[in-house]
Amino acid sequence: MSTSEKPVVVLVHGAFAESASWNRVIQRLHGRGLRAVAAANPLRDLAGDAVYVRDVIRAVDRPVVLVGHSYAGMVISQAAAGEPAVRSLVYVGAFTPDPGESALQLSGKFEGSTLGEALVAYPVGSGGNEFRIDEEKYHHQFCADLDADEAALMAATQRPVTEKALTDGLETDEPAWRTRPSWFVFGGSDRNIPAEAIRFMADRASSRGTREIPGASHAVAASQPDAVAATIIEAADHEQG
Repeated sequence: MSTSEKPVVVLVHGAFAESASWNRVIQRLHGRGLRAVAAANPLRDLAGDAVYVRDVIRAVDRPVVLVGHSYAGMVISQAAAGEPAVRSLVYVGAFTPDPGESALQLSGKFEGSTLGEALVAYPVGSGGNEFRIDEEKYHHQFCADLDADEAALMAATQRPVTEKALTDGLETDEPAWRTRPSWFVFGGSDRNIPAEAIRFMADRASSRGTREIPGASHAVAASQPDAVAATIIEAADHEQG
């Protein structure tokens, strides 16, 4: 298969991150001749975020490997439902919901998340509250396996998420992971989504390949780009095959 026929990798960041969190992964994908697009996830509400990501998929106008980190696992599970261009899914420390399940519900399904203790909440003009991680707690909570300087930059550029987005249940009756092959990669020391929860979701989705990285944080795309890129390449190779 020529480079022009290879799938495009669409990367969707989760809460408390932003598109540049994929930079190291993108460098590695480019090195393998794969085009990548990092979407700017609005983080406002699940339905609206999924519509936006679906627009990005359609604009690519090529077969897509759809990748989501954290909350974006919710988004890609809904956005890819019924979208024929999406050939495979990669969940990077991400939620993999059943119909009706929310990010908040899944994060509390198993013990171990300390995210709630690190959040700062404040009202927004559109109604309700949004959350960000306290910048003093960001390094320990989100990316403990990165150096302090990089963690400070990530804390300053984090994208807040609304309470609505985290509590919205998956609307589609047939999440994309039920009809598309899925791969998983995550950190064994994730303090946002307990590793046990991700193992459960990977098993439920009949994962085609699962990488658990001992000691790695929630920010695996930044701290473990080789493993994340390798997982995405596996999904892309499967699509081409």
